[in-house]
Amino acid sequence: MKILFLNGPNLNLLGQREPEVYGRTTLSEIEAAVRKRAAKIGATIEFRQSNQEGELVSWIQETKGQFDVIVLNAAAYTHTSVALRDAIAAVGIPTIEIHLSNVHAREEFRQKSLIAPVCTGQIVGFGVNSYLLGLEAAVNINGG
Repeated sequence: MKILFLNGPNLNLLGQREPEVYGRTTLSEIEAAVRKRAAKIGATIEFRQSNQEGELVSWIQETKGQFDVIVLNAAAYTHTSVALRDAIAAVGIPTIEIHLSNVHAREEFRQKSLIAPVCTGQIVGFGVNSYLLGLEAAVNINGG
């Protein structure tokens, strides 16, 4: 199984950006933890991060025939990007939406996900474990 982890804007600042909300773990440390777990369960992963909406859209469009599942932390674009939503719907690759914080318990504008309706499921509020749970969900998406 080949899984693409996509990370949106400002996630390159994890570990230093609002640690009371997002924790002190960096994105590279999260990636290392996911790679370690993926190796144990026989999954191949690719990890990417961009602050640019168009780049994320292009990466989603390129998944068809190359990846089995997308695990997406669209960050702020979750709440604003019709373009990401449309790309997910267009490629038809199972996509799992993840967030470190519980977006449903935060500011009102963060409680609406434009991408959720076209995603297979959503994992929120488990910090770094949201990524590990996303990996587990991806591996088991078609019944294991």
